[in-house]
Amino acid sequence: MRWSFKFARVAGIDLRVHITFFLIVILGAGQFARFGTPGMLFGAAMILLLFLCVTLHELGHALVAQRFHVEVKEIILLPIGGVAMLSRIPRKPSQELFIAIAGPLVNVVIAAAIILGIGVNTSLGRMNLNDLVTTAHAGPSTFLAMKYLLDANVALVLFNLIPAFPLDGGRILRALLAMRLPYARATQVAAGIGQTAAILLGMWGLMGGGILVIVVAVFIFFAAGAENMEGQTRTVLASHRVGEAYNRHALTLSPNDRIDRVIHYILNSYQPDFAVMDGHDILGVVTREDVIRSLAQHAGDVPVTQVMHPAVVRVHADQTLDQVRQSMSEQSSRLAAVYEGDRYLGLVSAEDIAEAFALLKFFDNTSADGSVEGKEIVV
Repeated sequence: MRWSFKFARVAGIDLRVHITFFLIVILGAGQFARFGTPGMLFGAAMILLLFLCVTLHELGHALVAQRFHVEVKEIILLPIGGVAMLSRIPRKPSQELFIAIAGPLVNVVIAAAIILGIGVNTSLGRMNLNDLVTTAHAGPSTFLAMKYLLDANVALVLFNLIPAFPLDGGRILRALLAMRLPYARATQVAAGIGQTAAILLGMWGLMGGGILVIVVAVFIFFAAGAENMEGQTRTVLASHRVGEAYNRHALTLSPNDRIDRVIHYILNSYQPDFAVMDGHDILGVVTREDVIRSLAQHAGDVPVTQVMHPAVVRVHADQTLDQVRQSMSEQSSRLAAVYEGDRYLGLVSAEDIAEAFALLKFFDNTSADGSVEGKEIVV
């Protein structure tokens, strides 16, 4: 993500923080500004401890995902919370259930540890239960820190268990439904429940819950819709092979060709990507963006081998479009080379897959007599 930087690496996962994260640290410091510099440091420390809990929450998701061989690219801390960037969501409902529930369980463990700490301090006479009631109005103290972190972790558990995408509760609900329903249908039902929850949350915000509640409700509503669309996409693409979607008549380049020939092909064929072939072997790929970049650098009419990408994602023609899309996502590529055994067939791009979905989603719902079957939408 842009405007974020890496600050640590755990279990092969980059931990990154967005630059806007520091705004909430400043706000936290401002809450205790009346107590001077020590108070401001205390407020900032509370925000940092809160986001340590958020980071552990996301690591809970990530580490369980790794156990199921799901690649986790990074965890990003934002002012509104943390995001674990998983390369894919497992299609097995049980695996998605374990991944989704792992985050809230981390916060349950943290909250239990804090409660245990409070109990130990109370039994030793270092504090009493009245302190937990009155400390919120007092200055910075260990009591206030414990109460703050306890409340925060309980809130994280309750909020994340709301049955709405992209919250953990929505994924838990989808996983449970998918144990009895087809994946697409389970996603549709869970997304509909999530959008209903978002509408109710938004109404509460309008009636006095605050602008932040409204913002969260809008975010949940559109995220649930996007998750529903993703579920439909995966179902459609999983039923068709990439061997049906690649361009069989694509123009190719030879190692001796130069940028001028690529420009000619782009202008006359509207084809954006070209394989550089040495006989039956693919050496690399030249894209429209590569050509534009080369021209912007005033490199002249250079050989295509000077601007091509030698590393290309390799997929088999029998793989489904959904599998290919996942492979491209995991390797951060918008192109893949399609093979049948050791024989190169052609290229397929993210745009090709998107176009295939746009056509197939209607074709797959067309009956034998040409009529289109209706779809039930749950909201």
